[in-house]
Amino acid sequence: MSAAVPPVGIDELLERVRAAYERIGPQEAYEASLDGALLVDIRYQALRERDGLIPGAVVVERNELEWRLDPQGSHRLPEAVSHDLRVVVICNEGYASSLAAGSLHALGLRRATDLTGGFQAWRAAGLPVTPP
Repeated sequence: MSAAVPPVGIDELLERVRAAYERIGPQEAYEASLDGALLVDIRYQALRERDGLIPGAVVVERNELEWRLDPQGSHRLPEAVSHDLRVVVICNEGYASSLAAGSLHALGLRRATDLTGGFQAWRAAGLPVTPP
């Protein structure tokens, strides 16, 4: 019988997940999108309706993310054609997106990252937003 793994708190879990890849800021995310990266907005509907959308970003509810971005999956987005796809996950403030990016890495999407500060940082940087 193997020893039980001690539990970790969310702060430690985030630190571990984020250590596995390089997060990017709003301007770098914008430039990556111009260079073909897929921006994926995982915010829930009420936040999108309140704050608006990032033009060109695809909206994928968090609970569907892995199914929609798995290049081998039967429910994948048309854009999810390769494990080499550059993906930038965006949540509201940059916490849930880190866990989501970690999950995408576990699926083999090694170029997945997330936006530090999330949608709020994007908007604060003055980058394009389609109003609600």
